[in-house]
Amino acid sequence: MYILLLSLIYLAFISLGLPDSLLGSAWPSMQPEFDVPISYAGILNMLIAGGTVISALLSEKIIKKIGTKNVVIISVFITAFCLLGFSCANSFVWLCILGIPYGLGAGSIDAALNNYVALHYKAKHMSWLHCFWGIGTIISPYIMSISLTLTDRWQAGYRAVFFIQFVIGLVLLFTSSAWKIHEEKFDDNNESKALGIKGVLAIRGAKNVLFGFFCYSAFEATCMLWISSYLAKYRHVEPKTAAALGSLFFIGITSGRFVAGFFSDRLGDRTLIRIGSAVIFAGTVLVSLPVSAAEYSFAGFVIIGVGCAPVYPSIIHSTPDNFGAENSQGVIGMQMACAYTATTFMPMVFGLIANHISIALLPVYILFFLVIMLIMLEKTFGMNNNR
Repeated sequence: MYILLLSLIYLAFISLGLPDSLLGSAWPSMQPEFDVPISYAGILNMLIAGGTVISALLSEKIIKKIGTKNVVIISVFITAFCLLGFSCANSFVWLCILGIPYGLGAGSIDAALNNYVALHYKAKHMSWLHCFWGIGTIISPYIMSISLTLTDRWQAGYRAVFFIQFVIGLVLLFTSSAWKIHEEKFDDNNESKALGIKGVLAIRGAKNVLFGFFCYSAFEATCMLWISSYLAKYRHVEPKTAAALGSLFFIGITSGRFVAGFFSDRLGDRTLIRIGSAVIFAGTVLVSLPVSAAEYSFAGFVIIGVGCAPVYPSIIHSTPDNFGAENSQGVIGMQMACAYTATTFMPMVFGLIANHISIALLPVYILFFLVIMLIMLEKTFGMNNNR
């Protein structure tokens, strides 16, 4: 049953990853059809992430009321039907309306499962958990690319991902007995207390980690949304090819998290964050080289993804050590809210930069947030004397 439970958690994270990379890969084809500016992808992304912020902030209350099992199953089905709705939308307004429940489906499950793994599993399991999220993000751009090649319609890509998401929901529903047997493990709040926003912010060092997490999520989400457009608009790659190449970043993240899992326990969270930051810097430099060959950008985005790989899991996994197991659910809920706040606004900000200045500034935007993130996280670990 232990293996079955862990498998269900991994499957749930695949379902979280599936929708996350779909909009970025589809947008070069969606944008001309809806006849809106390129920056409108940021608006849509903002609405999706805004819904996730709300559900992340309410995650403690929701989990206590209906249980983790129900949160997981309901969230997967909500996102599945929103994907189907996207494929049927005939205007940008409808996309915006559907974007709100689309985002609401992710926040609570993300906070609940991240906290459980941080409390009860070693660092390697946290890394591999997010590796499965990466599998979901890799699958979607390829599905979109194949759909565009075969049908020349982005709607077919959304319908295909809906079908996968719906099947995952059915698997989770039909295996709900496993969740019931272990439900007390997920919903055990003896080690946690309802801190609320003020309670979390009052904890020593919490503001630093929240700001650092915000910065990390800002450049990760910006990459997720704008890589395909960067390749198509600045490096002059065909939109169909750019949709597939948008998965380069996610391939880097996923493979990096798989490998990092073998070293996580030995190196520790702080060291992994430092190594990841150095790799991100190297990849960003490669992307920004003033050369006409797009291959440098391809390699650079893979390297950036590899660098991102250990950062997110390490920040989450270090939370109980930095702030205490009794505070971890509240802090992680706030971390998720900060992450999705960054996801809400920062890609949109870059969309405005791309629209009014140049999309070529993507590497500069990434480096700006990388530097601030590293400063804030070093302060957090320094305060708590963690490696």
